[in-house]
Order: sequence, then structure tokens, then C-alpha cells
Amino acid sequence: MNQQSSLNHPIVEESFKIIDREIGQHNLSLLEYQIARRVIHSTADFEFIDLLKFSPNSITIGVDALKNQTPIITDVTMVKQGIVNLVAKTFNNSIITAIENVTYTLPGKTRTETGLLECYQQYPQGIYVIGNAPTALLALCQQITQTKLKPSLIIGVPVGFVSVLESKKSLEQIDIPQIRVDGRKGGSSVAAAIINALIILAWENNS
Repeated sequence: MNQQSSLNHPIVEESFKIIDREIGQHNLSLLEYQIARRVIHSTADFEFIDLLKFSPNSITIGVDALKNQTPIITDVTMVKQGIVNLVAKTFNNSIITAIENVTYTLPGKTRTETGLLECYQQYPQGIYVIGNAPTALLALCQQITQTKLKPSLIIGVPVGFVSVLESKKSLEQIDIPQIRVDGRKGGSSVAAAIINALIILAWENNS
């Protein structure tokens, strides 16, 4: 049994086989597809096969960062809850949640936005996983542009209608290793699925 199958529940493996059959041919690389398949498993939404976008070498960079125990910064608690068990079974990276890391709220900014900016000051090279708060993603992109301190990887997949498209466009325009979802779709479950897929790839590669 390989490392990946040992980390996946048998029902997940069976679901993957169904997804493989229904998708058939696609244009993703092997590694990109493994991430997309887990997102589709978590959402039952096959549109993600086309909506997921990967910057060059983003998967390899993310895998290396995880293996080096780089801290993982999430925007909200739901993303953290979706990854904490797998992180504990593998590389035991620190997980910091922006909304729980707020010592004060900046004027005109949300608690998540403020917390994420504080996290960026503390962990500029962290892995940032944003599934819920587009304003936090916008603020992070603005700070990166100003300071030039680059996170190891940004997973930018906020969901919704207000500032969502703008935040993803802002991420697309900066030179940072990134995995994002085009359009309005995304969410905490998508963000957790992406980082979990990267963790499994890193664990499998670590064997």
C-alpha cells in the first residue's frame, strides 16, 4: 500500500474512481489533476476541473514548503478544521487562523483582514490558504506588492459576490506561487481540499 492510499479512506478512493470515469480526458498535469480531483470530491462540482489555475511550479513549491514545516495560515476556522487532522498525521506544520489572531481591528477593515495582515507580519514566508474572505486576500496582495516579502504559496479561493473577482484578479497579477479558482466559486471546503491534496502529495513524495 502506498502512502497516498494509506491517508485516504476507502470511500474516498472509490469516489476518486468514479470521478476519474466521469471526467475522462482533461488538460491538467498529473499533479494538478490530483488536486482538482480532491476538490471535486469535496464539492461534487465538476466545473472545478476548468476553474482551478496553477502558477508554474506552484505544486512543487507547495510540497517542498509543507515538507519543511512552513506554517500554514488560514483565513477562517473552518479551513483550519478541514486540514488539522491530516496535518497532525503528517508534517505537523503550525496552523494559524487569521480571525483568531486579531489583537485589534484596523479602522475600515474586517477582523479577518486585520488578522491576516498581522499573520503576514509574523509569517511572511507562510503558506496562505484563503477560502472565505476576499477582502483579506486583497489586503494580502496589496501588502506583498508594497513589502516585496513573498509567501511560499497562496491558495486563493474565496467564494461569493462582493470583492471576490477583484481579489482573485489581484492575486493573478502578482508574482507569487499560487493556486486559485477563477470566477465566484470556491469556499472553505475547496481551500481545505487543495491544501490536503498538497499534504498527501508531499507525504507520498517523502517516502
